[in-house]
Amino acid sequence: MKYASFLCLISLMLLAATCKKSDKLATALVNKTWLHSFEEDSGDTVVYRPNTFDFPPSRGRTGFTLESGGVIKRYEIAPADGLEEQTGVWEQLTRDRVQIRMQPGSNPPQAYEVQILSLEGEVLKVRRLSQAQVNGANEN
Repeated sequence: MKYASFLCLISLMLLAATCKKSDKLATALVNKTWLHSFEEDSGDTVVYRPNTFDFPPSRGRTGFTLESGGVIKRYEIAPADGLEEQTGVWEQLTRDRVQIRMQPGSNPPQAYEVQILSLEGEVLKVRRLSQAQVNGANEN
C-alpha cells in the first residue's frame, strides 16, 4: 500500500509521455475564448487570439470557445450589436483538422472542417476547408 502513490505517479508520467502532439494542440485550444483578429488575416488564413488580448477598437469580433466535452460555443455579432452565442459540437479528426457541427437554428446552420495551420504563443491560425478539400482528404 505504501507504494500505491508512487505507482500512480509513475503511471501518470508514462501516460503524459505517450500523449500525441494533437493532444497537446487540443489542450492548448480548449477552454479558452478565441476572438477573430481580422486585422491579421492573410488570404484564406484566419487569425484568432485569446479574448484577453489587447485588440484595437472594432465594431465587434466573432469568436468561439471549444469546451473539453466536445461542445463549441460560437459567438456571432448580434443584430443589436453585442455577441450572440450559438452552440454545436466539435471533434478533432486528425492532428490538424477539426470538424464543427452547429445546432439547427444557428446562423449559418452547417457542418464544416477547419485546418489548424499553427498555434504559436497566443496566435491561432486556421483555414476553413472547402467541401472539395474535405472530400479529397477523406478519399486518401
